[in-house]
Amino acid sequence: MNSVAIPPKSGSAFMRLLRPRERSTWRNFLIALIVLSVAMAAALVSAAASQQGRVALAAVTTVIALALAAWVAITIVPSMAKRTSLRWIAYQIDYRLTRDGIIYLAAVFILVLAAVNTGNNLLFLVLACSLAGILISGVLSRVVLTGISLKFDLPEHIFAGQPVLAELDLHNEKPFWPSFSLRVIGERAAKDQGNQEEPAEENGILTRAVFFPYLARNSSTTQKVELRFARRGVYRQDTFGIRTRFPFGFFEKTRRVTSDISITVYPPVEPTDQFYEILPLLSGEIASYFRGRGHELHSLRAYQPTDSARFVDWKVSAKSGHLMVREFAREDERRLMLVLDPFIGPSRSGADFTERFERAVSLAACIAWHFYELGSVLQFRTHTFSTPLAPAGEIIYSALRALAIIEPESSSRGGAFIDSLATETEIFKIILTARPQRTIPTSLWSSSYFLFLDHQL
Repeated sequence: MNSVAIPPKSGSAFMRLLRPRERSTWRNFLIALIVLSVAMAAALVSAAASQQGRVALAAVTTVIALALAAWVAITIVPSMAKRTSLRWIAYQIDYRLTRDGIIYLAAVFILVLAAVNTGNNLLFLVLACSLAGILISGVLSRVVLTGISLKFDLPEHIFAGQPVLAELDLHNEKPFWPSFSLRVIGERAAKDQGNQEEPAEENGILTRAVFFPYLARNSSTTQKVELRFARRGVYRQDTFGIRTRFPFGFFEKTRRVTSDISITVYPPVEPTDQFYEILPLLSGEIASYFRGRGHELHSLRAYQPTDSARFVDWKVSAKSGHLMVREFAREDERRLMLVLDPFIGPSRSGADFTERFERAVSLAACIAWHFYELGSVLQFRTHTFSTPLAPAGEIIYSALRALAIIEPESSSRGGAFIDSLATETEIFKIILTARPQRTIPTSLWSSSYFLFLDHQL
């Protein structure tokens, strides 16, 4: 499984203060509170003495108040500052005023004008309640977003065009408070326009919002999300957003959390019409190439002087009137090399040829998957990547991963890469290339089956 676990950026400050190692912080806080209380009392005495004309007492108490305050600032404040985590500075929350919030603020502005112009105490009371509602909304929504960790799980192998089921897990680590109305979004699945949301970034993973109506304290909730990736390639999700409009919907707060999740989407392996068209030809070429001394009957042919008499089929020979010899399939008949040549040349750039190259990649994936299902011994090669010759089940996903990230090369340096395969005559090769047929070495034609991007694809 591909997964990412994102811890909460901010937990419960109260619970952190209850840890045993924070006893010194509590002691310093209480000392500072007592000393500052004495300083405040001295300042009040100084003010009273000044009003009564007792200058000496006022001066002494003022000096005492300032000295106590300075002592707290010099000795206690720095030690407490060292114990303070600054993670809250990087705790990024984005705010957006909703349509309901705009209407509400407009009503508050009207109340302000009415209260100031009329001096009506009832209007001031209503205005205070309205402003308190905004304050409560901000505090509660921030409480809802804190103490939340996120985990995102995806299947290990993902193919383009096929739906996959991912799991999104939210864990509420707050010991006392639940969370309400949370929405998890991808990096750019943001900025609602009414009920419509903008799509996520082109190569993002989570392309739609996932809603969690309620998350109890110290509990987890999992939602299953169906995802579909239209194209092969590497997909990344650098940022997730946890969003809420709780409690009144005046403001929309989004807590953005970074992630390092990256997945590779393989090309589709579902057989296409084009694959079914070439499969009989491909099977025939392979069968024609591998004729040997195995145990499976391959064909019958006329007897030649160099043939052994033990391979003569006497029954067929009697019926036909001349000697016929049995040919058997070699035991290594399914030892194959699949080659994709990405060099398309500088003159073939453009959307049309790029689409042909994508079809070639998909066809190569279909061929590799076909021989994987047959249990063949397979090797996959490109200009920069090569798997060992091994049972297809051992190298299939390495080959698909290479096909997922391969890109067409506009240079014409692919000649040496294809020519080097001519020396490997003991293995049958299936080669997808954009090279002109006339440039293919003659020795390769006898041991290879070619699929040309200019013609077949």
